[in-house]
Amino acid sequence: MIIASYVFFNIETNICGSSSVGLFTPGQFRFSRGDTYARMGRLALQTCDDWLALDTQRCERFALRIMDVPSFSPRDFLFTLLLKVGVAASIGALLARWNTFRRVLFTEERDVDQKFKLMFFMVPPLILGVTLRLVGTQYRFADLSLEGAFLMGLLGGRVVGPIGGAIITIPTLIAHEWLGMPVAATAGLIGGLMRQAIPNKEELWNFGPFTFLNIPRAVVKFIRKVDIPWEMLPLGACVGLELGRVALVAATKPKWLFAVDQHWDWWLGLAVIATLMSVAAPLKIWNNTRIEMNLERHQQLLLKARMDALSSQINPHFLFNTLNTVSALIRFDRDTARGVVLRLSSILRRLLRKHETFVPLKEELQFIDDYLDIEVARFGKDNLEIIKEIDDETLEAFVPSMLLQPMVENCLKHGLAPKIEGGRIRLHADQRDGRLHLEIEDNGVGISEERMPHVYVEGIGLSNVRERLRVLYGTDFRLEIESRPGEGTTIRIEVPELVPAMAETARL
Repeated sequence: MIIASYVFFNIETNICGSSSVGLFTPGQFRFSRGDTYARMGRLALQTCDDWLALDTQRCERFALRIMDVPSFSPRDFLFTLLLKVGVAASIGALLARWNTFRRVLFTEERDVDQKFKLMFFMVPPLILGVTLRLVGTQYRFADLSLEGAFLMGLLGGRVVGPIGGAIITIPTLIAHEWLGMPVAATAGLIGGLMRQAIPNKEELWNFGPFTFLNIPRAVVKFIRKVDIPWEMLPLGACVGLELGRVALVAATKPKWLFAVDQHWDWWLGLAVIATLMSVAAPLKIWNNTRIEMNLERHQQLLLKARMDALSSQINPHFLFNTLNTVSALIRFDRDTARGVVLRLSSILRRLLRKHETFVPLKEELQFIDDYLDIEVARFGKDNLEIIKEIDDETLEAFVPSMLLQPMVENCLKHGLAPKIEGGRIRLHADQRDGRLHLEIEDNGVGISEERMPHVYVEGIGLSNVRERLRVLYGTDFRLEIESRPGEGTTIRIEVPELVPAMAETARL
């Protein structure tokens, strides 16, 4: 009894401070060999009475201090913080895989439905982390209620943040953590107000895990140019929220609010850094996704601009040659010239009505029919023969618009025009092994061996078609020209077969 009283006295003196009650000292227990056990019993009883007479409030503080001592080593604490940042980054990477979430996240002005979708995506993983933390102390790293609520407010606004923060902390009410929901809702509101205060929302995406390294430069920039570094606001908010949470834990009961570190020591600095990175890591992942989407969209716009430029190069070329035909016919055959003009107007209406990258082969052949009607009027029905060998399965296959017309024009202009007796043009289309094979053949004068290396460079039509195929298919196409001087030329085109769904996507 005496030894136990001595131990408790030393513990209480070191932790709670010196006692106001006069407890004994070790010297009081020195007794001679002749002392009886009765004296020892009286001293023990007196000591117990003095211990029980201690102030109740001081004993409660002593007990709370004992309960608050961390149950894990610095190594375990650092590992917990690393896992916390890893969980935040994993949630960010997982959400970035959904197209719907990306569309909602990167929309600056959202309606009610889009705000609901944003909460629908972000709340489940966050509420699951809170529940795991309540299940066992080994899952302390999974609780991202404060960081998640602030992030929802920062990205969703002052309505999404508080509501989402309140929802993800519902399990804490079951565990009697009464301050969990108000603190999370406040963090979401702070994030929403901060989003509203920043004039250019693009500044939010500049916030990253190592933004604190830019603090000196931001201070200098603010002093010289009076330019507010808005990306520093989330940084200050993360630090303030973590410090405020620990201050609430110290001012109230630790059971009412969760914090990874509940003491004002060097561990708190690491906890603040972990909170900062848990907010910045998902934001950085989503920003990288946003940049990739912007690059892809710009590439599509660039592709469309290049296709428009190439198409605009073909259309005047075709129009110039057709007008030459009309001017040649109008001198001796006005009725035929009138028919050519009507065909030309039909072609121009089709070109103006829709300007698409891909069209069905059936529409491309209709365009060729109108064009060949003009050329038949030019060459004469007896001097120009058109042969079509088109498989029915290929009529719905999609091909680049204005693909065949430059080829047919080259056959007429360079192959058949020099021949006095005219000639024949054969169009062939079939499908093999998921690829579309096209052939345009004439029995004209052919191309000499000396001119073959320059065909793709000098001719506007062939060079334009080859460039468009390269833009649309990359290297997954084949364009070959086989010519026999005096016998004719064959142009073979092989492209992947596009189904209607893929073609609709290409149009967009």
